[in-house]
Amino acid sequence: MAPVTSLTASVHQRLATALSATLPEAPADPLLRRSDRADFQANGILALAKKAKANPRELATQVVAKVESGVTSDLIKEIEVSGPGFLNITLTDAAITRNLAERYADEVRLGVPLAERPGTTVIDYAQPNVAKEMHVGHLRSAVIGDAVVQILEFTGENVVRRHHIGDWGTQFGMLIQYLLEHPHELDHKAEGEDTAVSGEEAMSNLNRLYKASRALFDSDEEFKTRARRRVVDLQAGEPETLALWQRFVDESKIYFYSVFEKLDMEIRDPDIVGESGYNDMLDETCRLLEESGVAVRSEGALCVFFDDIKGPEGNPVPLIVQKSDGGYGYAATDLSAIRDRVFHQKANTLLYVVDARQSLHFKMVFETARRAGWLNDDVKAHQLAFGTVLGKDGKPFKTREGETVRLEDLLDEAVQRATAVVREKAEKVGLAEQEIVENGRYVGIGAVKYADLSTSAVRDYKFDLDQMVSLNGDTSVYLQYAYARIQSILRKAGETRPAAHPELELAPAERALGLHLDQFGETIAEVAEGYEPHKLAAYLFKLATLLTTFYDQCHVLSPDNAPEVVENRLFLIDLTARTLHRGMALLGIRTPERL
Repeated sequence: MAPVTSLTASVHQRLATALSATLPEAPADPLLRRSDRADFQANGILALAKKAKANPRELATQVVAKVESGVTSDLIKEIEVSGPGFLNITLTDAAITRNLAERYADEVRLGVPLAERPGTTVIDYAQPNVAKEMHVGHLRSAVIGDAVVQILEFTGENVVRRHHIGDWGTQFGMLIQYLLEHPHELDHKAEGEDTAVSGEEAMSNLNRLYKASRALFDSDEEFKTRARRRVVDLQAGEPETLALWQRFVDESKIYFYSVFEKLDMEIRDPDIVGESGYNDMLDETCRLLEESGVAVRSEGALCVFFDDIKGPEGNPVPLIVQKSDGGYGYAATDLSAIRDRVFHQKANTLLYVVDARQSLHFKMVFETARRAGWLNDDVKAHQLAFGTVLGKDGKPFKTREGETVRLEDLLDEAVQRATAVVREKAEKVGLAEQEIVENGRYVGIGAVKYADLSTSAVRDYKFDLDQMVSLNGDTSVYLQYAYARIQSILRKAGETRPAAHPELELAPAERALGLHLDQFGETIAEVAEGYEPHKLAAYLFKLATLLTTFYDQCHVLSPDNAPEVVENRLFLIDLTARTLHRGMALLGIRTPERL
């Protein structure tokens, strides 16, 4: 279906035309925004009058005359001059209903247009480490990144997902050597048994092997020497060493996938391109940087120096691309990844969903890539930096013993809390046990995601499960309950179907709900442009609160309502449900039909 022109865009165009007719030589931006005094307010005349050395109120009056001379009753009901030269605009009820009806007819996109010039964005997110447990610190990159992927894809952007897992480095010499000397440490079940391996079992094996190898590495100098030699073999691509390394990667993926499944996220194997994926490019990356003069040798190391980038203490900090011993650090890998993403993936935008504490590193990497010509005005890189997950005490989230919180434990507890909340309401709604369990998972995981996504990414936020699973306040449960309540009303309506009736006058609560529904497309565009999922969360929360006001003031299935009023109100709440469902899905959150 064709995209739907928003009411905001229609009014903007009508005013811009009138402004151009009044002041042909001036730019015609009416600076339109929503208003508490009318449906919209235009503030642009004040600036235009100043440039034209005209009286703003007189100019506003002339613009109103131009608008009214071309007005039909299809869009603008009333336009008046207010204050020193503001314009207050009220729309017709019919225009609102017709606009919503067009959106309602488009079940998939709700009239939201695709981007006019979509590009290719490579987004780097959800980056766990091989042979290590995922902890609460991995939560935000995964949740924020997944939401941005869904939103960008919805706008029509070509999105390439990349999970830059930590699968290389000196620790693998220790692990591989230990496994070589204890070949059955990663074995699972006895021969003939079901060979399916759970994520918990995979991580248990990896943890056990890591602790045992670390203990031996720290206590046995001969083993330590053998482990260090094994690192050289790994970097040289020795077949047996690589095969054992691959076992660690495969075992870790079993665990990763189990955690991401709990998070209700799709992680695809081809999208996992870890540090090892760029090994063959490292030497060439260093050569290109050195030959171009972007990087220089300093005390044997290959470095990039900056005059305008300072460290935490205000001193200049170089980016070390290659160490003096010939080894490569994170910078070489990240710069090679940029080359791959720009020249092979043909990306216009590189987006990194990475902890704010790595901002200095990425600032230097991006500047180096820019100097090398790999980034420019047409190909840009951006770090979507995020803050820290805090406990209720406002300090970094830890267990009572001071340990980092395991991500699986956190998710399991969220689901348990949410299931208890769902179970309390289950009898009233008539949920079967299977629905209780399923909804408990959707509510629990949704609560964790929404708490993260409703906060601006760069800010820290407090992890408070009691608040997250509450039916009150700005929580995903409140939004999920709003959706489920609409589904309940639609079921009770029986054979009475939603239908738009533009001939009806709208109550204030109906107008407010309708005008907010009209802003969905513009909200999506703004969120996609700034990579700001929290603005979509805020939009959806306001939609749910407007729905609550609507329920209080406009009974849907009242026997006192005329049939067309019932149909129109069913139409309004059904479109609200579709918008909640689509918006929540873009945040990676499910909306149960019954709750």
